Amino acid sequence: MDGETKYKPMTEYYGKMLEKGKEFQDFITKALIHELGIPLSTYSSKEYQTNTGENVQGIEIKFDDRYKETGNIYIEVMEKSNPENERYVQSGIYRNDNTWLYLIGDYNEVFIFGKKTLQGMYRSGKYKEITTLTSIGFLVDKKSADKYCIKKLWF
Repeated sequence: MDGETKYKPMTEYYGKMLEKGKEFQDFITKALIHELGIPLSTYSSKEYQTNTGENVQGIEIKFDDRYKETGNIYIEVMEKSNPENERYVQSGIYRNDNTWLYLIGDYNEVFIFGKKTLQGMYRSGKYKEITTLTSIGFLVDKKSADKYCIKKLWF
């Protein structure tokens, strides 16, 4: 099998996950204005999302659809767009953009962290690191998430 054929299932998976993430982002945009009075001005172009951040306010939004199942949230630190790429690049909490708040969870429970807090948690080495074909990150258990988050929202 050539690289393009092997990669096709990954791009299909990525497309599904991207759509799930966009739907969650819309849900959170609505929740933030109603629950906290925070309006989000989301960047829609790849140019702005890549070079500036996800939105004007600097709030990264992540959907963890396995949180309910595992009791852990997954915080990404590195990624690669194709499993056959040799190197991972900084992403998630280490992406060089305007992000200062990191919001992660599911449709029932959402944690809001300071980006620097998550970086410190990762550097501590106390959390299990996970490496996949396209991502490196660490798992934060519910107890630690409750302890270190700035704010928690329930729906």
